[in-house]
Amino acid sequence: MKLASLKSGRDGELLVVSRDLRTAVKAGAAAPTMQYALDNWDAVRPRLEALYRALNGGDADGAFALDMDALAAPLPRSYQYLDGAAYASHIQRNRAARGETVPEDFYEKPLVYQGISHGFMAWNEDVKLPSDELGIDFEAEIAAITDDVPMGVSANEACRHIRLFVLLNDISLRSLIPAELKRTFGFLTGKPASSMGPIAITPDELGELWNGRLVSGTMQCWVRGEQVGKIETGIDTPFHYGDLIAHVAQTRNFEPGTLVGLGTVSNEDESVGCGCIGEIRALEILRSGKAVTPLFRFGDRVRIEHFDRAGNSVFGCIDQAFVPAAE
Repeated sequence: MKLASLKSGRDGELLVVSRDLRTAVKAGAAAPTMQYALDNWDAVRPRLEALYRALNGGDADGAFALDMDALAAPLPRSYQYLDGAAYASHIQRNRAARGETVPEDFYEKPLVYQGISHGFMAWNEDVKLPSDELGIDFEAEIAAITDDVPMGVSANEACRHIRLFVLLNDISLRSLIPAELKRTFGFLTGKPASSMGPIAITPDELGELWNGRLVSGTMQCWVRGEQVGKIETGIDTPFHYGDLIAHVAQTRNFEPGTLVGLGTVSNEDESVGCGCIGEIRALEILRSGKAVTPLFRFGDRVRIEHFDRAGNSVFGCIDQAFVPAAE
């Protein structure tokens, strides 16, 4: 099943979207918003699936042509946003470029931080920031959205609580992050609001791309119109979504609508490129001692899109520009 949120108020209006992304129908009384659907998933899902079947069959009452420009982030506000650094090559390269090593227990428990969980931008929304001297970067990710997750859940059981997946651009401000981390109190100003691709997808809709632990496929990334990454998302990580969920759930329950990302996608094979400029610059430092690829300036654009084995777009794309925040 494919879902989206029409721009409307703070939380959007839930849409059921056809498999080919051409038509949609409002979920209406079944679930006015994505958050409502997640809060009442067991009761709501059969009604949404019935709409989905009717829409794909061409006989859904109230169906209309889907206008991607009218879509907000699928879940504009989340109760919790957890993001990791689960792809080993990403963390290894970035730390090596700084003359550091990965934590000794890196392969035993995942690196996870809690980020800003509101203000998720639409797929084509300009990223407004106070200055382009902040070291603006993108990070290409696929994030899971959970239902209620009980404290103490196991890693294997945790994956059964995933209800949806979304494409994510986890925006980073590289000039602010190092000083924040040195204070040993984590990310804050270096991690502004992120953006989501337009379409949220249930695990079963992913078919063979979802093996119950990781989402496969090819993450393609463009910076200033130049392709910089063509990365396989289902390999080269010692952790899966359930590992991150279980790690955090050791001491807390999750509310429905919790967002969990594995971090910037990355492959051991350097030839496939990177899912952020920071990793590109790290490789440049490791190869020649100097980073040459510039971070984003105002007016620059980034595009992120994930494709299945047949070359079909899975979540729609993220395509946005970085611009000055209005005074």
